[in-house]
Amino acid sequence: MPELKRILLVEDDPNDVELTLMALAEYHLANEVLTLPDGAEALDFLFRRGKYAGRTDGLPAVILLDLKMPRVGGIEVLRQIKSDPELKTLPVVMLTSSREESDLVETYNLGANAYVVKPVDFHAFAEAVRRLGVFWLLVNEAPPHCTARQPAGTSSSSSS
Repeated sequence: MPELKRILLVEDDPNDVELTLMALAEYHLANEVLTLPDGAEALDFLFRRGKYAGRTDGLPAVILLDLKMPRVGGIEVLRQIKSDPELKTLPVVMLTSSREESDLVETYNLGANAYVVKPVDFHAFAEAVRRLGVFWLLVNEAPPHCTARQPAGTSSSSSS
């Protein structure tokens, strides 16, 4: 049986985290969901820094990224992901309450794969999350990722 693809949910609002997890569970998407409370922790996780320095598991199949967060916002997280040669192919879905056209344009200019405005109604929200999960985890064929990104300062190939 193939390994289930992991979702990285970066969201600072505990209510939105709970709603997202409930929506995925309601539609029986059994994929592991790792939730992180802000952009700074997400960057540490992705770049294997701080408490994630020893992390040996691979990259997520998709990142659901809130736009407005404390410490490091979603736009800066997106900018760093899409600027990194090893991370730039990771699908990033902006999952936000912002309807600002400037946010929409900026995130697409930075390489976001989708921009989804969080519906207020739970059933509409659950359906939006279900569709995201089905598409990014079951339908989409993502490029292969390194399963274990090398820690900074190491190389996966030897010199000749």
